[in-house]
Amino acid sequence: MKDFHMKKMSSLLLIALGLSMTACTGGVADNRSLNSVHQPVVSQADYALDLNVAPNGNLPAQEQYNLSRWFEAMNLGYGDRIFIVNPDGGMAARAMVEAAASRHGVKVSESVPAAATPVIPGTMRVVVTRSSARVPGCPDWSADQENNFNNATSRNFGCAVNSNLSAMVADSSDLVQGKQAGETTDMAQASKAIQSYREAEPTGSGALASSATSGDE
Repeated sequence: MKDFHMKKMSSLLLIALGLSMTACTGGVADNRSLNSVHQPVVSQADYALDLNVAPNGNLPAQEQYNLSRWFEAMNLGYGDRIFIVNPDGGMAARAMVEAAASRHGVKVSESVPAAATPVIPGTMRVVVTRSSARVPGCPDWSADQENNFNNATSRNFGCAVNSNLSAMVADSSDLVQGKQAGETTDMAQASKAIQSYREAEPTGSGALASSATSGDE
């Protein structure tokens, strides 16, 4: 009977020890790769402005002013995409929107997005699509790395790089799919700096400068 109680106590001790060892790991994720568990998340927001179109197909002066002020308030710039929903298909009003967008260095997309709500006849809708990126959960110091028995990568690994990358990339949608090279890329112009470096004369190719010294007479 005594041996039975001793065995029972030993079993309970081993279980308690195992639970305490599990608690000592501090919840470190079993991520033994070099991939960060925190990756950039790209979100997209659409902003719309409906403008009245004059019977002649142009934008009235007041609507042009409203469009210009809206672009300024949006701080329109690189990475933003502009779409036009114009049921009447007037090209004059579209040209005015393109001119206003060009002053901010943005081109109007040729594609037409699906309108969430119907566009009232006699009006046109200008849609600005803007992407943003963030890395949720960073910084992450939730795990105790002092007791990392699985040689796992820290949960905070990659937070600094991915957060800085998300903040520095001008067009956040490039994190999803990068831009393709344009058809008008001038390779001669792109390689001009490399060509200048190769053709430059080495700095040590000339004779070393010498200085004449005269002793005391």
